[in-house]
Amino acid sequence: MTVPRGALLSGKTAIVTGAGRGLGRAEALELARLGAHVIVNDYGRPGRDGSGEGSAGPAEAVVAEIRAAGGQATAHTGDVSDFEEAGALVRLALDTRGSLDILVNNAGILRDRMVFSMTEDEWDAVVRVHLKGHFNTIRFAAAHWREKSKATGRPVYGRIVNTSSEAFLCGSAGQPNYAAAKGGIVGLTTSTAQALRKYGVTVNAICPRARTRMTEDVFADLALPEAGKLDPLAPEHVSPLVAYLASPAAAGVSGQLFVVHGGMVAVMERPKPAATFDAAGEAFGVEELDALLTPYYAERPPQETFAAAEVLALRRGA
Repeated sequence: MTVPRGALLSGKTAIVTGAGRGLGRAEALELARLGAHVIVNDYGRPGRDGSGEGSAGPAEAVVAEIRAAGGQATAHTGDVSDFEEAGALVRLALDTRGSLDILVNNAGILRDRMVFSMTEDEWDAVVRVHLKGHFNTIRFAAAHWREKSKATGRPVYGRIVNTSSEAFLCGSAGQPNYAAAKGGIVGLTTSTAQALRKYGVTVNAICPRARTRMTEDVFADLALPEAGKLDPLAPEHVSPLVAYLASPAAAGVSGQLFVVHGGMVAVMERPKPAATFDAAGEAFGVEELDALLTPYYAERPPQETFAAAEVLALRRGA
């Protein structure tokens, strides 16, 4: 990573959550390469990762990597699922740099289990880190941008990139907690995009597919590439889209959902009605609904539900 002179994001301040490893690390490196000062957040203080007392935590390690390449970065090791710590993260950006321009929400965990076996703690933990963690950072960043816009009477530079998942689109059977949280993030994204549009802030979401420590079991059956070739599931396929959405060029892109992996970006379309039925009278009764809906679904393939399983077949060039 070398920061080019006059880089695309020079002078910008970015927060990337969950940036100590995997996707977040790749995103932080790319934003730094393009000139941003990156606040690298990861919940892992020195020694916590099991590598021994006094060892650098994942956030500090990525900061060191960015600085060694000539970039600018600051570490934050708080838990974004904690409301107060998320506020402290935003304040760190403002106190350190005097501004906040970009927020990339990436922090997450997995607690996979079928719905009939899932514990309350497994549900709560995933929803807390993913969905509440996204809300927490957005809440403080949005308040800052709103106040700044109202004080100046002009739109501000603000970019939010949220991380959803194909698990939400496809209805992943073994991930009810994860799919629900990721679906909630899309709802949070579209709502926030509408709320912040007048202040100049764009808000988008990505559904990335990448081989990381969190997904190593998910993609365990997919072979690694030959030596010298980039893994189609490398996080580096995702980070350029995040950087684009964080850039001035994407000022007109907001409220969008993208699927991205392996050299491919797909723009997802919003849901549309497949069929509509009108009551003969003022309101439906059960018998009338039976007469209309039962034959409709008798002719519709049973696997054709609201879940979009075909998204999993998306590939570059397909």
